[in-house]
Amino acid sequence: MAEDLVLDTAIRDWVLIPLSVVMVLIGVLRYFVSKLMRSSPVPDAKVVREGQIVLRARNLRSAANFIPHKSFRSRRVYYGNEENGLLYVPKGQAQNAQAQMFSDPNMAMDMMKKNLSMIIPQTLTFAWVNFFFSGFVAAKIPFPLTQRFRSMLQNGIDLSTVDVSYVSSRSWYFLNLFGLRGLFSLILGEENAMDDTQRMMQMSGFGMDPTKGLSAEKDNLDIVQHEWVLPKFEHRAEAVLRKIVS
Repeated sequence: MAEDLVLDTAIRDWVLIPLSVVMVLIGVLRYFVSKLMRSSPVPDAKVVREGQIVLRARNLRSAANFIPHKSFRSRRVYYGNEENGLLYVPKGQAQNAQAQMFSDPNMAMDMMKKNLSMIIPQTLTFAWVNFFFSGFVAAKIPFPLTQRFRSMLQNGIDLSTVDVSYVSSRSWYFLNLFGLRGLFSLILGEENAMDDTQRMMQMSGFGMDPTKGLSAEKDNLDIVQHEWVLPKFEHRAEAVLRKIVS
């Protein structure tokens, strides 16, 4: 049977609150440091051109039914034909973003700065938490939880008899690490409140083929079923006029 613990108020004052305050201050400090280290990238003309082509093709798809079938068909050929279509990407010409990173030293340096601004503070903070606060039961969740949450909430406590709703100090560190986006959005603004989970997702997605957007938009444009809506408007207008006259 799970045991109920009585948490000392000193743990709240000297473990729980300092951990939370330090995590917030480190997040704010890391934002300003990364802002100072950030360099203004020079836009790639090829990437800008591809983005504009995708945007124009997307507008064509959304407004396809407002132009005649002949006009839509000529525009679709202009974008998707396999000779000189704007959306057609020949095989072997797709550029790998990872290869572009190694060929561009500025991009590699920016990636290194982002990694350092994320990894170094996390490593130092985790070492600080692990050295000073390891083994403390810092808080209790005010509602019951299942056993699946034990590994997430009681990291560093090897007691299976403790109720799952109790949170260890090390787990509290991880909860603050990945759950402070709402607070950072209030302090730094919504655009600057990117948490570590999103940064890791961006890092894991790095190396994707930037030309896949062209191929995907070409496929979407090929499957569009065109139906000109102007004749329907004419029939509706005639019906309305007949009702008015009658």
